[in-house]
Amino acid sequence: MKAILVGLGAAGFSWYKRLRERGLLAAVVEVDIAMKTKMEDDPFPFYTSLEEALDQEQADFVVNVTSPMIHTRVNHAAFDRKLPVLCEKPISFDYHESIEVVTRASRENIPFMIAENYRRWPFIRKMKQLLEEGVIGSLSTIDVQFYRYHNAQRKYTVSVLDDIGVHHFDLLRYLSGREGKYVQAKLYNPIGGWKEEGTIINAYALIEMDDGITAGYTASIASRGRETPWSGNWRIEGTDGAMELTDKEIRIIRDGEVLLIDDFSGVDETDTLSEFLTSLQEGREAETSGRDYLKTQSLVHYAKLASETGQTTAIAVPTL
Repeated sequence: MKAILVGLGAAGFSWYKRLRERGLLAAVVEVDIAMKTKMEDDPFPFYTSLEEALDQEQADFVVNVTSPMIHTRVNHAAFDRKLPVLCEKPISFDYHESIEVVTRASRENIPFMIAENYRRWPFIRKMKQLLEEGVIGSLSTIDVQFYRYHNAQRKYTVSVLDDIGVHHFDLLRYLSGREGKYVQAKLYNPIGGWKEEGTIINAYALIEMDDGITAGYTASIASRGRETPWSGNWRIEGTDGAMELTDKEIRIIRDGEVLLIDDFSGVDETDTLSEFLTSLQEGREAETSGRDYLKTQSLVHYAKLASETGQTTAIAVPTL
């Protein structure tokens, strides 16, 4: 199988190397011709026009690593050719536009997956396995803390929920196996915190999930204190014990005893690209398909609404 890679920025170049190493690259599309220097002497065709690349190249799928504001145009161009798409998050910053994109992919039966990598990490997969085995009983509460100094330069405004928190909200769904029902949230910029116009750098959310599970989320991308891993630090309480993820280390606490989990064997450690390719080969929906990921983006959307209104807000996920 061969892919057209669209976007050769920082994330795009990482995907370029991945596709090249696995012999999957057909061509590259990048509007900034200066980016071509990253390819050095590699022989892959380089286009500044997506339409021209789609006309000239025989590709089996598209990898969309453009800026989020461009995602929808690229996705629709691929859909016009009935080509499957592996797209970086978010589907779109505009929630309603995201719904339209996923609706089209579902209606036309075009495979569409979001490259959600946080749930692919082995320690996260191990947590999921242990939770499904019932090592701490039925879940009751989840607490997530995330602190980083992430004043990144992008072609768009970087905000805590859209860019980072969406990963953690996806993990809430993945680890609990439940969907959000209601959310309270406060998105704000602290006194003295750096911020560009439109940037939200701190977030607090309280989410009520199915089966009465309550999740608390605290995050900052302008923290000067000790940083957490990108995965955040987690405490999950159950009826028979608790599970903690601190600095990527898993601990199970039961009956006053603490068990460190350092054996990650027996879990699926494939990356997002492998999952996408396998789903195509098996003719099944990918784990983080656009349809599934829309549920994660719903959490972000309604958290924003809750912060704007100051009210507890019901989470409504479109039925596709």
